[in-house]
Amino acid sequence: MAYEEFAYVYDYLMKDVPYDEWLTFLNEKIKHYSAPGNQVLEIACGTGELSIRLAAAGFKVTGVDLSEDMLTVASKKSFERNSNIAFYQQDMSKLEELGKFDIVTIFCDSLNYLKTPEEVKETFQRVYSHLKDGGLFLFDVHSIFKMVHIFANQTFADNDDVISYIWNCFEGHEPFSIEHDLSFFLFDETSERYDRFDEMHVQRTFPEKDYCEWLVNAGFQILEINADFLHEKPKESSERIFFTCKK
Repeated sequence: MAYEEFAYVYDYLMKDVPYDEWLTFLNEKIKHYSAPGNQVLEIACGTGELSIRLAAAGFKVTGVDLSEDMLTVASKKSFERNSNIAFYQQDMSKLEELGKFDIVTIFCDSLNYLKTPEEVKETFQRVYSHLKDGGLFLFDVHSIFKMVHIFANQTFADNDDVISYIWNCFEGHEPFSIEHDLSFFLFDETSERYDRFDEMHVQRTFPEKDYCEWLVNAGFQILEINADFLHEKPKESSERIFFTCKK
C-alpha cells in the first residue's frame, strides 16, 4: 500500500487521539520546571500532528521517526501548514548527531514499541546525550494494568463507510507484551470496493521501578510520575504512565 493511503488510514483512525492534551501536559511541565529554552525534539513523531501543534505554539521543533513513509507525510503536512519543522529518519535507540535540545518527548506510548530492556536503556542514554544541561525529558508508556486487563485477548472493531477495521490483541511472548493484529478495509471510490491490508504491531511495557532504575542509571533526575494526563500518582488501574525527568 502506498504511503498516502496508509497515512490517510493512520490519521483517520487517530483523529480522536488527544494531541492537545499532550501539548497541555508539556506546557504545564515546562512552566513548572523551567525548561532552558524552546527547542523540542519529538521522537516517534509519526505523521507530525503533535509536531505541527508544537510549532504553532512557538516551539522550534525537530521530529524523528523510524518510518520513512510517516515522515514523508509529516513533511508534506508541515509544508502545507507553513510549519518550519526538520524531520529525520532514525531509530530512537540509535539517535545520533541531531544536536542539543531543551526538551525531548516520546509521547503516545511510542516507547512501548521497544521490545527489550537494552533498547529502552540505550534510548534513555541517547536522549540524555541530546539534551542540554537542565533540559527536560517527558514520555509516557502503557501501564501493566492496560496490557493485562484491557488489551490482552480482546478484539476491537469498527464498521465505517470509509474505513473499517478488526483489531485483535494477543498476549506476546515476552512479559507484559501485546501483539496487535490489525486488518483494515479501505473503500476505493474508483473501483467501488474495499481494499484490505494487514498490520502487525508488538508493544511491550515494563514495571515502573524498572523505568526509574534505567532513567537514574542514564543520569536523569526523575521529577514526577503521573497517570492518565492527571496530576495524580499512578494507581493500580491507571492506563497511561507519564514520566517527567531532568538532565
